[in-house]
Amino acid sequence: MKRILVLALAAAGLAVGVRAALAHTSRSTVQTGVVVVETNLAYENGAAAGTGMVLTPSGQVLTNNHVIRGATAIKVVVPQAHRTYAARVLGYSVGADVALLQLKNASGLATIALGRSASLVRGQSVTAVGNAGGKGSLAVTTGTITGLRRSISVSDEQGGAVRLTGLVETNAALQPGDSGGPLLDASTHVIGIDTAASTGFSFQQSGSDGYAIPIDRAMSIVKTIRAGRSSAQVHVGATAFLGVQVQAPNGYPTGELVNNVVPGSAAAKAGIVAGDVITTVNGRSVTSRAVVVTQLLARHPGDSITIAWVDTSTGTHTAAVTLDSGPPQ
Repeated sequence: MKRILVLALAAAGLAVGVRAALAHTSRSTVQTGVVVVETNLAYENGAAAGTGMVLTPSGQVLTNNHVIRGATAIKVVVPQAHRTYAARVLGYSVGADVALLQLKNASGLATIALGRSASLVRGQSVTAVGNAGGKGSLAVTTGTITGLRRSISVSDEQGGAVRLTGLVETNAALQPGDSGGPLLDASTHVIGIDTAASTGFSFQQSGSDGYAIPIDRAMSIVKTIRAGRSSAQVHVGATAFLGVQVQAPNGYPTGELVNNVVPGSAAAKAGIVAGDVITTVNGRSVTSRAVVVTQLLARHPGDSITIAWVDTSTGTHTAAVTLDSGPPQ
């Protein structure tokens, strides 16, 4: 299954018309520094497609966190140079939906032109570039800013939820795959990251416009990642991996039901199996999936944590486990 990452609720017919009208514009200028991001989601038996932006000639790439969420392998294609690179995750923010990648063995890449988002106004003309339809090529669409400081809620198929705030709203007709691409001003400077939803990461409210993360906010997170400063909001480096998929259980006031365990993972080695209920992580009561995620994001591969769980047949168990390295959250 391929998960094509989409920006909010774009009207497909309008998108076709606007993109066609741009056939004679300077596509090479607005596409400079824009790349296609493709991921393998081995633990989900699937793949995903989105967009990214090159920040440095040596291959630092900015994208949405949910573009690379769950990725076991990341490939980045630079369409204008006809080159493909493997990528690793330098860091990310789940709450801000921002991620920073590093391409392997990259040099001399064309970069985007950074703008500022502090002085944006409603009605301002914008252009968006992205991997429309997840086809592996770049397309362009135009529109205006229809709102500022917007907030939306997104949820995923595993029960997680994120509230994104301070967003730029636009009526640019965005399509599946545009997620992580640039929103440009009239001078082709990047003023935002088109942020989006996949089939498993969706908006909880209706509407016809799309949204972008202000570039000033995104670059502040990039600065934190580059400095190696982990925090409650920003994870730097490889992601700690317990090796379970969980959901809220029936019949338990707290805890998360394990519905899948990755063979050979830290959880499997501890004896956790599907059907068990994880009740505490490092002594903290598990009241939601977010508690488990937060505990893992605060750690790195090789760290040890204590897990308590209930087996319906044999009762309560506790074990110290050494975390593996796994996909970003």
